[in-house]
Amino acid sequence: MTPAAVCCALALAVPHVPAPSAAVRQAVERALPLLAEGATGHIEQKTCFACHNQAFPMAAFAAAKARGFSVDADLIAGQVKHVREFVESNKDAYTSGRGTGGQVDTAGWLLFTLERAGHKPDDLTAAVVEYLLKRDADRDHWRGTSNRPPSEASAFTANYLALRGLKTWGTPEHKAKIAKRVRTVRGWLAETAAKDTEDRVYRMRALAEIGAKKAAAKAARALIAAQRADGGWRQTDAMPSDAYATGTVLTALAEVGGVATASPAYQKGVAFLVRTQRADGTWYVKSRSRPFQPYYESGFPHGKDQFISSSATGWATAALALACPK
Repeated sequence: MTPAAVCCALALAVPHVPAPSAAVRQAVERALPLLAEGATGHIEQKTCFACHNQAFPMAAFAAAKARGFSVDADLIAGQVKHVREFVESNKDAYTSGRGTGGQVDTAGWLLFTLERAGHKPDDLTAAVVEYLLKRDADRDHWRGTSNRPPSEASAFTANYLALRGLKTWGTPEHKAKIAKRVRTVRGWLAETAAKDTEDRVYRMRALAEIGAKKAAAKAARALIAAQRADGGWRQTDAMPSDAYATGTVLTALAEVGGVATASPAYQKGVAFLVRTQRADGTWYVKSRSRPFQPYYESGFPHGKDQFISSSATGWATAALALACPK
């Protein structure tokens, strides 16, 4: 029996007991205020863009808003304003191809944030597109430059973000260059194996982005097979299930993997998230990244583990919101 088959068998052995819809809605409602506090708190402390306090919470805000939850319009507008100010102050670096700290990850996640916020293309998003087209133009894929697992350590994440950014924000003038980059990256995606859950999630997203439907469907099946007996997913094979891995898997399966949120696998993941949410509305995940910036408090709980916990809470909330009726 293969490892994937063993994992699948264990997952199927767990009785399918879906979380009550009221409990799922309550979990989303409890999480949103602290995500908002961390997002606004970051802006009060820093001028930089931060995926952990902006991109991942924005995934939650957008999913919740689409399902009828109350999301403050001023909160969304404030996040957009902050991202645009960051790009404006670095516009020359983007148009020249130099980029900023975090390189493709930062550029991709800020475009992701603007997309989920409903922002429209402008000269600033065009500048970031220019950067993505110039960055690693002599290679067969975009390189990640950070080693901050799980969210900034995967080349697949960087390539998904770049592909999504070009597809969403590219102008008609960029069309030929974008098509060329997509053709180049297609081969790398097909030939490169994923090592952990982060790789598998964003490899599937990238394959879906370039229209590789059969490969993306196969990747989705592999993710479902990796579900653990407790209903969750883990970041690596040596770790227990957690909200970050589970939230990223579920949102990817729902958004691009063709998996219905009413399916047994998704509902087991939902039950895991509802069961593991803390009383304050957050999910705690211990950091495994080496800190390199001065510590600051954003208003989100969990001290020096707040950034990965904010990331986990953002994705977990998005996954639960997607399971709620529109």
